Amino acid sequence: MWFSKSADGVFKAFNVEPLQGLSSEEALIRLKKYGENKLKGKPAKSLAALFFSQLRDMLIYVLMGAAVVTLLIGEYADAVIILLVVLLNAVIGVFQEYKAGKAIEALKRLTVPKALVRRDGEVKELDSGELVPGDVIVLDTGRFVPADLRLVESVNLQIEESALTGESVPSEKNAEDVFSDPKTPLGDQLNMAFMSTLATYGRGEGIVVGTGMNTEIGKIARVLDEDDDDLTPLQKKLADLGKMLGYIAIAICVAIFIIALIQKRDLFEMFLTAISLAVAAIPEGLPAIVAIVLALGVTRMSRIHAIVKRLPAVETLGSVNIICSDKTGTLTQNKMTVVHTYMYRKFIDVPKGEPADTGTQDMKDMIESFVLCSDATYENDESTGDPTEVALVVLGEKYHLPKRALDSAHERIAERPFDSDRKLMSTLNREGNGFRIHTKGAIDNILKIATHARADGKVVPLTAEMKNDYLRAAEKMSDRALRVLGAAYKDTEKVLEPDEMEKDLTVLGLVGMIDPPRLEVRDAIGKAKSAGITPVMITGDHQHTAAAIAKELGISAAPNQVISGSEIDAIPDDVFNKEMNRYRVFARVSPEHKVRIVKAFQSQGNIVSMTGDGVNDAPSLKRADIGVAMGITGTDVSKGASDMILMDDNFATIVAAIEEGRNIYNNIRKSVVFLLSCNLGEIIAIFASVLFSWPVPLMPTQILWINLITDTFPAIALGVDPGDRNIMKEKPRSPKESFFAGGAALRAILGGTLIGILTLAAFYFGLNEHGFGMASKGIPEDVLTYAETMAFVVLAASQLFYALAMRHSFQSIFRIGLLSNKYLIASILFGLVLQCAVISTSFLSGAFHVQMLSLRDWSIVIALSLIPLAVNECIKAGMRIRSGK
Repeated sequence: MWFSKSADGVFKAFNVEPLQGLSSEEALIRLKKYGENKLKGKPAKSLAALFFSQLRDMLIYVLMGAAVVTLLIGEYADAVIILLVVLLNAVIGVFQEYKAGKAIEALKRLTVPKALVRRDGEVKELDSGELVPGDVIVLDTGRFVPADLRLVESVNLQIEESALTGESVPSEKNAEDVFSDPKTPLGDQLNMAFMSTLATYGRGEGIVVGTGMNTEIGKIARVLDEDDDDLTPLQKKLADLGKMLGYIAIAICVAIFIIALIQKRDLFEMFLTAISLAVAAIPEGLPAIVAIVLALGVTRMSRIHAIVKRLPAVETLGSVNIICSDKTGTLTQNKMTVVHTYMYRKFIDVPKGEPADTGTQDMKDMIESFVLCSDATYENDESTGDPTEVALVVLGEKYHLPKRALDSAHERIAERPFDSDRKLMSTLNREGNGFRIHTKGAIDNILKIATHARADGKVVPLTAEMKNDYLRAAEKMSDRALRVLGAAYKDTEKVLEPDEMEKDLTVLGLVGMIDPPRLEVRDAIGKAKSAGITPVMITGDHQHTAAAIAKELGISAAPNQVISGSEIDAIPDDVFNKEMNRYRVFARVSPEHKVRIVKAFQSQGNIVSMTGDGVNDAPSLKRADIGVAMGITGTDVSKGASDMILMDDNFATIVAAIEEGRNIYNNIRKSVVFLLSCNLGEIIAIFASVLFSWPVPLMPTQILWINLITDTFPAIALGVDPGDRNIMKEKPRSPKESFFAGGAALRAILGGTLIGILTLAAFYFGLNEHGFGMASKGIPEDVLTYAETMAFVVLAASQLFYALAMRHSFQSIFRIGLLSNKYLIASILFGLVLQCAVISTSFLSGAFHVQMLSLRDWSIVIALSLIPLAVNECIKAGMRIRSGK
């Protein structure tokens, strides 16, 4: 805790002379001891290791088993297709892990290439990687801090630390400060400077107290480097589903052989039947279809400026019920803006948008003083300098008082720089034939040195009543979380020394500025709340400022919903976790606090999204269920650690992305339930025939063909179904919710049972036409082939038509639009055409053991195929009648 030691104590601790610095020999010794001033990460996994790690999954094992089975029966094309599915999933997984590992690399790039170091009594410019603890570093305006420093000298030094602390205003540093509280937040450690922050004003010197992984940035790197990635809810469900299907396939094969032994059937025939059932039980295309649906969803999301880096993150978005958002640059514009001015007894709101006229001479003179007493620049929407001064210069632009023109007309002759003791800055500029002193700073300090004030265009003596009036105005602005600056002036006929400038001033007025909320954020927060999502603000800014912004945006409504980092430290983990859901604003927090906050929300069963743009957000972005980085203002670190990037930095895009995520999950569930319904129908048809000693109505090749035309295009078409317009009126989906919640299991069982029974019915019709029954012996081959053909058509066509019923669990297909998913209609027609082609083409019909049907039988199989769809629509109608909708 170097911030609690004096500068002399730090020099003694590192055994270094302030004016000499370290010797080159000593620096070399320390470099060997402490290592280079660079961030380190664990060795990256090889591509081969990443690839094989993707294969450790039950569903993959099942698919590999299916590939072996198809090889055994000589279906080499199907074996190749299944192996390609496995390969595709492994490649996608490798790519995702590779991209996720970029966060630590981005952190490494944050280290500064050059630094001014005092060694051997001279100031040298060295690579920052060569710095060691004890080095004396020289800082000046515009230079990045190369390591963690205990400042030993500071002259008006201000350092922009928003990427680390979240504060939008540069921190004023004071090397003489000593802080005894060991829990002093980073943003309050005014005698410290941290690696990769930027000096925006003044100059200073500091002694290196931490390098590489021992810096605050290094702590973040260490958190990012932890290998604690959890599976998303979708991944968990698919893994469980894969295990279940694997066990079902094994159980079916065992059951078949037991039945075969009991019935004394031909074991080779039963082996082929067992293969048929195993193939029927496994939706071979499931992993590929889920990956394709997610990829297509990612493409759609990119059109709304949301770039998803990890495919499963799309699904997780649908479960999000907490959005933890950084304030600066995410909820706000990260741009200090003057919103109010005050002259004696006159509050004036600064208009937004178009330029305005000053109206009075008092107003014009006050703005001129603010602009002339600033060192920032602003031209063509580009600015340099302190954000507070930039806001003042922008104010001048808005009132037709551009800084360049004022500087030309009123040359600066002398100045008295700002310092943290006086909290004032003054300049002396030409004014006509004489000079004018312009002073800006803390209004209470200005009132101490002022003797007059401007009121209604006149200079009047500054009375105690007037002082109180200015202070009340300043307090009123402060209560609204505005940063207040006052302005004063004094005319003189001669050039004054700096020490003489700030006497007998005339008060002009004051301004209130704030980092304003983004215009679209309030509406986005309202939409999120209506969708059952709770927005939470997490910021490094002061509690008062954060609370005011949160109240304005509608995030919090009561003071007891706000808590600071120091208060968090005083609460035990178990108590903090229990009370977590009542807080809406977390102020003055460190990176460690952010991770603790996310974990606490997760401990209460919440699915947490964390948005941010700074280095300090990276650990919490990685820890959250969904990390969302800003694309414009975001650092490479935050983007590398995130799951999703908002290219427009628009909070509203998060809400749109969540809506898209919900619809994508629903579409995936439609596809999965559809596939399982179809496969259940196949299982029932084959297993029932074996159980009751009937002829098996389908061959393994026929099942593989049907799975090919139903498990691909219709399932994918369901995966790109247009979104439900009312989905954001529902609460977030629980991650524990089953794929089969909301009646999906019933629809799968009902649909699968109907498909299976109707397939057997078609097989019966085919046999019965030729005078045979299901239990008949010695059925001729041509009769069996004809009956198989009828079963073959019904099984395929009923699955294709049933895809229409899966589009919505409640609404009729006519209400949602029969043709609103043209891809699904096209896939159904394409499947029917392929089915007809197999039957009518002699080469294919011979390979699949089918033959052409009569016109009467075509009408029978089509009628049977439409029954599952019709039954499902009737059930939906009954549900709507009961609900009154």
